[in-house]
Amino acid sequence: MYEGVVQELIDELGRLPGIGPKSAQRIAFFLLQTEDDQAERLAQVLREVKERVRFCEICGNVTEEPRCNICRDTRRNQTTICVVEESKDVQAIERTREFRGLYHVLGGAISPIEGIGPDNLRIKELMVRLADPGIQEVIIATDPNLEGEATATYLTRMLAPLGMTISRLASGLPVGGDLEYADEVTLGRAFEGRRTVS
Repeated sequence: MYEGVVQELIDELGRLPGIGPKSAQRIAFFLLQTEDDQAERLAQVLREVKERVRFCEICGNVTEEPRCNICRDTRRNQTTICVVEESKDVQAIERTREFRGLYHVLGGAISPIEGIGPDNLRIKELMVRLADPGIQEVIIATDPNLEGEATATYLTRMLAPLGMTISRLASGLPVGGDLEYADEVTLGRAFEGRRTVS
């Protein structure tokens, strides 16, 4: 334990996702050793992010405008919506350059342990968007973990009566992986999602 404000800094950094006590301590001491202008620039950027960044009024992605650049882009396929958990998932999919449709960011996944239910997510907003008769397909791209699967199952049940195509991203073996190290669920998914090659 350190004294006063140094310990407070370590504690605050430790609250960030993926930052454990050792990493928080390393970052705190890095900040203490940086030039004053670098530390001030970091503080300024943090203030600006909190003041200027909001969520898109249509899809829930992060933006500085009322609508994000994806929702403003009229060249995108307006008939397909890809449902993701977080804004970072939008960026991951965009990097592939494979999807040219629209997105809907739920703001998380169903997790009873953490007290997150369907009412805590942007599912009502999704249902409003799907009232548009032009939407033909919904791609569910939640994480392939327990919470993501629960969310995908819930969404599938909600969307089935709407009569549109509902698809789920394939999951299975990673490129460069070895069969012997794959768990049973991953290997089972790989068999379910197999495709014909000739």
